[in-house]
Amino acid sequence: MEITDVRAVPLSATIPEEHQFRSDFGARVKNDATLIYVDTDAGITGIGTSLGTPSVVKAIVEDSLRSALVGEDPTYVERLWSKLYNGSRTEPALERGYTQPRYDRRGITFEAISGIDIALWDILGKHLEQPIYKLLGAARDSVQAYGSGGWAPGEEAGPQLQGYVDEHGFDAVKMRVVGEDDFGIEHTVSRVESARETLGDDIDIMVDAHGSLDVTTAIRLANRLEEYDIGWFEEPVTPDDHAALAEVRASTEIPIATGESEFTRFDYRSLLEHDATDILQPDVARAGGFTEIRRVAAMGSARGVQTIPHAWGSAVLLAASIHLAMALPNCHILEVPQAPYMPMLWDFFEEDFEIDDGRVVAPSRPGLGFTVQDDVEERFAFTEGPEYVY
Repeated sequence: MEITDVRAVPLSATIPEEHQFRSDFGARVKNDATLIYVDTDAGITGIGTSLGTPSVVKAIVEDSLRSALVGEDPTYVERLWSKLYNGSRTEPALERGYTQPRYDRRGITFEAISGIDIALWDILGKHLEQPIYKLLGAARDSVQAYGSGGWAPGEEAGPQLQGYVDEHGFDAVKMRVVGEDDFGIEHTVSRVESARETLGDDIDIMVDAHGSLDVTTAIRLANRLEEYDIGWFEEPVTPDDHAALAEVRASTEIPIATGESEFTRFDYRSLLEHDATDILQPDVARAGGFTEIRRVAAMGSARGVQTIPHAWGSAVLLAASIHLAMALPNCHILEVPQAPYMPMLWDFFEEDFEIDDGRVVAPSRPGLGFTVQDDVEERFAFTEGPEYVY
């Protein structure tokens, strides 16, 4: 079996004004995604997805990475990952047993590599007639899920989160520190208090600051939130500053979570060496696909750190994240987005995601286990412009 083509398709879903929500990023006006196809001469096509600006991802995939893959055996996933990462130095890298990456193998290029890796694993699973999570080792066949959203202002925060619980049976939810009515420590504390009073003591609550706070404010807020039994405080400060994350972590009893903005295993090693986090949150469409995140999770496990994938995005991203959650022994819960309008998540595949009593059930079909609807490229034709308007 040989690869015959690699294609990237930019997609967009415009959000109607009545369904737009506001956070520290501004108002969400559309959702973008890039769908990646890897075709083979055996009639098997793998699908993947990448984060990053879709038009740029398309150019990188088709103009830079495609030529390294055409004619190759797609079942040699590790070799192809090395070829994409190391470029012309792949052979000496594999012969000597250490990486020799091209100078540009970060950022959007690494996101493009991530999407291709997802597609290669999809091909391997289809070829062997096994779901990806079983090829990765299969730690479980269902996993606890948490509803991820929580932008509602003031006393509306609790009822909004309760709605997630009522609809899907979640016993854990995540809310944003900066809601639709902006940020203030006292205001945020009152929103969390509303959530705890509404949900009671049996529902776990996590909070996410999107890296929007300074160290002093993050510590003050964390100390105020400790009495509400918070499951984790996500990205309290900029994720680029591992020392600052470590400072916040050392100042609170609330576990710290971060990692959705990191790329290679070396970024995650830095987080661990700084004692900056209790939970790693790699995104399979950014951090190197299944191939690299297995290595990230193993490093975390050696330090007693959980790996819980970031899963906010398209249906392909959630599908890949489900397989990770089923395969990684140090993952006990999975993010399920709860934005009011996400058709590229809920109306993208022929099949439905199975969420039963607050747990996501593993797909049983080969590969990713999902079939892209025939009309997605027409329904979600790419449109230029930002996803957020501040």
